[in-house]
Amino acid sequence: MKKLVYLISPNEINKNFYKDLDRVLAYGNVKFFQLRLKKIKTRRLLFIAKKIRKITLKHKVKFIINDYYNLVSKMKADGCHIGQLDGSIKIVKKKLKKKILGVTCHGSITLAREAVRCNVNYLAFGSFFKSKLKPKAKKANVRILKQIRRVEKPIVVIGGINNLNYKKLIKLGAKYIAISSFIWDNPKLKPEIAIRKFK
Repeated sequence: MKKLVYLISPNEINKNFYKDLDRVLAYGNVKFFQLRLKKIKTRRLLFIAKKIRKITLKHKVKFIINDYYNLVSKMKADGCHIGQLDGSIKIVKKKLKKKILGVTCHGSITLAREAVRCNVNYLAFGSFFKSKLKPKAKKANVRILKQIRRVEKPIVVIGGINNLNYKKLIKLGAKYIAISSFIWDNPKLKPEIAIRKFK
């Protein structure tokens, strides 16, 4: 099965999350799992990351940390994702050495070109649709995917992506679809059922 999902964690991790994650990753369509937790104590973050790392290794999924690039080695993560306000791309890339670095480019070709110059591993564009996870996120136009196709970096699309709109973005050139709310905050489907909608 093609691994097209870039799965992002919910905003809070409860005790049932680890079992749910195990079931979700078992389906086999997730390439990356990003732990995205804001305003959390380092000790708690490391505790959560350690448990998640075991699950991602079991299912051969790349484990990515959002923002905390200084902790990537400590967490034994595969890499880090940063936004435009999370530090210098060059400095982070140097710190991570050969680990994965992905960068948010919103809907900007200029930001994407700068990230490419810094030799990042993937570019993230969005928000393409209204997002529960980041309701105030900057909007991106789908035309950006056509413009950026020539860049030889994998493209991750984000923002309100669900089972009805993801195929359009894949056809336009996205390699991975970033999903969170549809999996973890779905009133109709359990996480292990929701993930099966993307193939």
